Amino acid sequence: MTESVASTRAYEGLQIPAAGTYDLDAAHKRVGFVARHLMVSKVRGQFADASAVITIGEDPLDSAVEATINTASIETGQVDRDNHLRSGDFFESEKYPVMTYRSTGIKSHAGGEFVLNGELTIKDVTRPVELLVEFEGAGTSPYGQAVFGFSATAEIDREQWGLTWNMALESGGVMVSKKIKIEIEGEAIRRA
Repeated sequence: MTESVASTRAYEGLQIPAAGTYDLDAAHKRVGFVARHLMVSKVRGQFADASAVITIGEDPLDSAVEATINTASIETGQVDRDNHLRSGDFFESEKYPVMTYRSTGIKSHAGGEFVLNGELTIKDVTRPVELLVEFEGAGTSPYGQAVFGFSATAEIDREQWGLTWNMALESGGVMVSKKIKIEIEGEAIRRA
C-alpha cells in the first residue's frame, strides 16, 4: 500500500485526513484579520509567527486544535501602525508575547463545514470564540507527507479582551472598529 492510501479516509462522502497529530505548515498559512478604519475602509493584517497542533480523532468529531500566535509578529504593511498595535494601547507584546486558541469541541457540521467552539486568550483574558471552519481537502504531498487544508473565520469584539484604545471622529464614529474579522487559512502536515 502507498502512503496516500493511509493518509485519508472516507467520512460522510468526503476524503478526510487519517487520525493523528498534525502541525500547521509555517510555509502555507495565514492568520489574518480585518478591521474597519475611520468608518470608511478596511485594514488587513496578519500574524507572521503562528503555530498550531491539530489532533484528528478516530471519530472526526472528537478532533481538537491548540494554536499559539506571537503578538509581536503582527504585520499590517505600515510600520508605525504595527508598532502601535504591539504597544500598551493594544496587545502589550512585551508583557503578553503570545495569544492562544484552544478548541473545546465541535458544535455542528454539514459536509465540509463545521462550527468549532473554543477559547481565545489575549493578554490575560480568555473568552469563548466560535470558528466557522471549512475543510478544503486532504491528500499526500509530492514529498510523501499526509496533508490537509482548511480555512476559518470568526468575528470578535476586541474590547471584550481589553483592546479598547480608540479615537472619536469629528464626523461621528471612531478610528478603529470594535468588531474584528478573523481570517485563517492553512495546511497541516501529519507528524511522522
